[in-house]
Order: sequence, then C-alpha cells, then structure tokens
Amino acid sequence: MDTQLLIICALTFVIHVIATLAYAVRIAGVRTRRIAVSFSLFGIIALVSRTANSFQGPFIAKRVELDIARHMERGLLGDFRLFLLSATVASIVGAFLIPTFQRYFSRAVDHFQANRSIPRLLLHIFSRGGVNYIRDGARLPSRQNVTQLATGAGVSWTVIGLNVLAMAVWTVGVFASLYAGYLKPDLRVTCANLSSVINGFATVVLAVVIDPQVSVMTDDVVEGRISENNFRRAMTTLAGARVLGTLCAQAVLVPAAFIIARVAELI
Repeated sequence: MDTQLLIICALTFVIHVIATLAYAVRIAGVRTRRIAVSFSLFGIIALVSRTANSFQGPFIAKRVELDIARHMERGLLGDFRLFLLSATVASIVGAFLIPTFQRYFSRAVDHFQANRSIPRLLLHIFSRGGVNYIRDGARLPSRQNVTQLATGAGVSWTVIGLNVLAMAVWTVGVFASLYAGYLKPDLRVTCANLSSVINGFATVVLAVVIDPQVSVMTDDVVEGRISENNFRRAMTTLAGARVLGTLCAQAVLVPAAFIIARVAELI
C-alpha cells in the first residue's frame, strides 16, 4: 500500500467514524437534557470530518489523473473498494465507541453548561482530571444492549431499510463520480461534478424520512413518552444499519459510476 492510498483510507476512516459517533451525541443529548448544546459541541468535532472530506476528493482525483496520464491500467476499482472497506471498518469502530463517546460527551456537555467556555473545556480535557476520566470512562458495548435488539429494533423496518439504502448511496457518491471519471477520461471533470446525481437520493431520504423520525424520537424521550433504553436501542439499530449500508455500497459503486458516466454523456 503506497502512502497516497494510506492517506485516502485514513481520511475516509476519520469521516465515517465521526459520522457514526453522531448517534452517541443524540444519546448524550437526551441523557443530559441539553440537546441544543450537544449538537453545537458536536459541530466542533464535525469540523474535523469536513476538513478530512475536503482533502479526500482531491487526493482521489489526483490518483485517478495520474493513472490516466501514465496509462497504468492497473485497475483503480480495487483501490475504490478499499476506500469503501475503510468506511465499513470506521463505521464498525464508531459503533463500538458509542458507549464510551456518549459518556465522554455527556461530561463535556455538563462542563460546558457550567463554565460556558470552549477554551476552559479544552483545558479540562487535557487536565489530570480529564485524562483520568478518559482512562476510566472507556466502555465496551454491553451484551444487554445487543441482546435486547431481539425484543425489538426501536424503529420501524421501513426506516431501517431506507437508512441502509441511504447510507449505501451516500457512502458511494463521491467515489462513484470519481471512478466514473476514470471510466470516461474525456469527461472526467464533468463526472467529478455529478456526485449529486447519486447523493441527491440519499440526501432526500435522510432529510425527509430518517432525520425527522430520529428527531421526533429524541423529543419523545425528553418529554417522557419513550424510555432512554428504547432510544438507545434505536440508535444501536441505526448504527448497525449504517454499517450494513457501507457494505452494500460495494455493490452500488460500479452501477452508480456507470449512471454518472451516462449522465455526463447526455448533458
């Protein structure tokens, strides 16, 4: 594995770990009853994901350009499948980190609510007390949280299925557009700008179906209509659906690339 490939895999890993940890933020929000503060603080962490995302595309584009220019024909499909595998591994790691991260994040929310200062929060994290809490607060997912899924997923199968589909499409969007440029070198700039052809569907599903459902559940927990235990079960289910979606992205990659290449020819 060359350095450039390793960097792209690392960037993909960071993007998907942080995206998966968003489920932990919702759990922390309902536990602390400070949902707005939780999302605001997570926005700071999300900046890392956005930064990684801004570098990921150019790195992959350069890899495609060099392969085309040198007529290497070594088959970039294997590289793209490795990127998708990195997304799957990151989602699995993120799912295992949810219990730990929600504890850390709940403490961060409480500290910020008391002091209302990001610099003080950062100093607290790196203080002796903060480091000790990071060391002692780490937890693996409990067996109960996994086995209780047998009694119910916490969300409807329709939402689960749509979440798997949306995650598969969202995961593959940028990769498919850049791989389409590899398949159609004369239209690679057009293809690179057509990721919205694939991502548009995922965006609509997430914005119209998934996010409103999760938001309603979050409010229901705060208002006492459903228990925190049921809410955690739903978040665990959606995290699992995310992992499954990144696996399904392997099957979506090539068809999505051909669709984008075809659209690039037609416009």
